[in-house]
Amino acid sequence: MSTAVATPPTLELKPGHRPMPLRRRWKAATRRMRELMGIGHALLSTGHPYMAQIVPMRRCNLACTYCNEYDDHSAPTPLDEMLRRIDHLGRLGTTVITISGGEPLMHPDLDEVIKRIRKTGALAGMITNGYYLNKERIERLNKAGLDHMQISIDNVMPDAVSKKSLKVLDQRLIWLAEYADFHVNINSVVGGGVANPQDAFTVSSRALGLGFSSTIGIIHDGSGQLKPLGGEERTVWERVRKLTRRSYSRFNHFQEAIANGQPNDWRCRAGGRYLYVCENGLVHYCSQQRGYPATPLADYTTADVKREFLTEKGCAPNCTISCVHQVSYIDHWRAPQTSQITPPTAHNGHGELVQIS
Repeated sequence: MSTAVATPPTLELKPGHRPMPLRRRWKAATRRMRELMGIGHALLSTGHPYMAQIVPMRRCNLACTYCNEYDDHSAPTPLDEMLRRIDHLGRLGTTVITISGGEPLMHPDLDEVIKRIRKTGALAGMITNGYYLNKERIERLNKAGLDHMQISIDNVMPDAVSKKSLKVLDQRLIWLAEYADFHVNINSVVGGGVANPQDAFTVSSRALGLGFSSTIGIIHDGSGQLKPLGGEERTVWERVRKLTRRSYSRFNHFQEAIANGQPNDWRCRAGGRYLYVCENGLVHYCSQQRGYPATPLADYTTADVKREFLTEKGCAPNCTISCVHQVSYIDHWRAPQTSQITPPTAHNGHGELVQIS
């Protein structure tokens, strides 16, 4: 019986470059200064969120089979309500507000949401599949004041698992390299459902060649829990990590343990340092624990932030949600958690976590 691995289709990549005029360099320098000031503030005080992810709409134009964070019908949250939620995050002193989804670029008033984030003094980020990007849209994001964009590219050629492919998105990446004033990170993935693990190396190489930063993630299962890498997946993951030496993940052992199928011993600060605000305006620990604590953002207080900061989460050891871990890493050295809670897995009792098949 043959064990040969099918060779993935090749993709002829278009040339691209990222010019760095003085205006762009100045924006990058001032953005970096704001980032450093935010980290400094976080080191001095634990009574405010460092990052919040906020969902302006659950609907997505794609249906990646491993994802449980979207539907195919939801209407966008009205602008007035989105602005109120942003103001509440500002009231809590949130340092970074990242717009996620669903697909945030489908929201008709996204530019106004970004402007409001910047008005609070927070850094404005966005996670997108990139499908709706063009030159005009990039310029609008520049004008709105976007600071960071992350695009996750799952493969070189689209397949039944994911249409977030380099083939589809490469021209959009070239436009980003030419026109975006904001920082762009391209995240490649290995793990469950990815047919050709070698694609991650191709994606990361392309991202670095265009002047972007690049990270690699391990796809978690439907409840955000541990799913260790196989042999070829592990080899590719190591190659990409060596390629992207400046990635934040190289400074901790979080993904290293996941790749080895081992739990992590860490203090999850979800609900304190990290907030996930769903399309209904409720605060949850993360995208995979919607339902805890499920408090309306308008009612969320500094006392809630401080309580959750000191609450140990039973789902933490096998968690693969890297953004929560990286935010929590700021405080890994202090404040042992004095109370406990064990949220159910994402499949228990939360209808909105059902995937579209």
